[in-house]
Amino acid sequence: MFKQAAKSIMRFLARILMLPAYFIYSIAYLVFPKDSVFSGFSQLLSLLPGTWGSYLRVGFYQLTMKKCHENLVIGFGTLFSQQQTELSEGVYIGPQCNIGQSSIEKNCLIGSGVHIMSGKTQHTFIDLNTPIKAQGGTFDTISIGEDSWIGNGSLIMANIGKKCVVGAGSVVINDTPDYSIVAGNPAKIIKSRIQTKKTAV
Repeated sequence: MFKQAAKSIMRFLARILMLPAYFIYSIAYLVFPKDSVFSGFSQLLSLLPGTWGSYLRVGFYQLTMKKCHENLVIGFGTLFSQQQTELSEGVYIGPQCNIGQSSIEKNCLIGSGVHIMSGKTQHTFIDLNTPIKAQGGTFDTISIGEDSWIGNGSLIMANIGKKCVVGAGSVVINDTPDYSIVAGNPAKIIKSRIQTKKTAV
């Protein structure tokens, strides 16, 4: 009871402390490219250490992201590039992650050094006479289903179903069905957690 009350107080204080940063952000948001402003503030906030760093990041993202629940953890050095990102209750994001446009659902566990890209079409490279950086692309929202675990150093470019496990260092380029355990480069389905549960019984 006391622990929960203390956490609530810390979350409230974090939001209050982030109000000046949000004020500056709101002004810059009107003048400069929106995602550039958002990612710039994310880079700065990623350097705040310790538990208080996580509280302050969450407090800021509650004010700026499309959706950010108060009850989650965002590790040191983790960067967000898209304001349209959604973070649900109970999410844990480890240190040194790079998160693009995504929807991370309830109780997901994201290991250290995970990259969630904004889909597979961020860059177009059809025209050989135009530099790739000038050809543009499209951003998709990548969905990470509830209660999924993504291992350290994984690269995610497609949707992950609910209650999935992604092995460390995996490269996910195709949508992953619910309850799947996947690993490898490119990631392939090793087994289903439902089958694993039945075998264990």
